[in-house]
Amino acid sequence: MKTDPQILFERQSTHALLRLNRPERRNSLSSEMFDALNAHLTELESDEELRVVIITGEGAQAFCAGTDIGELKESNDSAISERGQRLCNRIENFPVPVVAAINGIAAGGGLELALACHLRIASTEARFSLPETKLGLIPGYGGTQRLTRELGVGPAVEMMLTGKTLTSGEALDLGLVNRVVPPSELLTEAITLAEEISKLSALSIRACLKAVIHGLDLPIEAGLKLETELFTSLFATEDAREGLSAFLEKRPPTFKGQ
Repeated sequence: MKTDPQILFERQSTHALLRLNRPERRNSLSSEMFDALNAHLTELESDEELRVVIITGEGAQAFCAGTDIGELKESNDSAISERGQRLCNRIENFPVPVVAAINGIAAGGGLELALACHLRIASTEARFSLPETKLGLIPGYGGTQRLTRELGVGPAVEMMLTGKTLTSGEALDLGLVNRVVPPSELLTEAITLAEEISKLSALSIRACLKAVIHGLDLPIEAGLKLETELFTSLFATEDAREGLSAFLEKRPPTFKGQ
């Protein structure tokens, strides 16, 4: 494992684990943390063996409490928002699934970071909020868009206008997270999910993410066209031939990402 002052990085056989490492500041996002996250993502983008990325917070209190308020107060332009949006867009469009293992508070930019991830697993101790209106601001890292797409207009607007906090159970009921587990099981659950995904074809996983993420910005007809193009392209792959043969032969498939 290699370490960074603001990020702890661990590479396992099929997945990478990134820990936000400012527990004394509830893992709030500093400029250094942004730089470290981007550096790790750049390295991982070229890792051909990588199948899943897991992001979590160090310590028991917080996943990420949002932007460092000290830095936010010193900024008076669009740089803070644009920097956060670039990182979240990069995560959302990452070539392999990104799983948020939400171990505690996910507030403001921390929730927006989790929203950019493709899958979210929460500890029973996790709490979720977009409290920017209490600061005279609005979410700036994509929260107004991604939360609304996840929950629908009514629940998302209520969260943003009131700054209310959701429990993990409420988040599960609303569809904000995929699973809720006890704190002691959170990382194990995320790794188990990563291993489950890693057994499938990397090509089909990537195509599925592309169809979903890119399709959100398209009219339904264009989205269906994209789906057909990706579906058709996979038929020419060795993985598709292996998957179909394995099904007919009643055996587990062995995918090669080809």
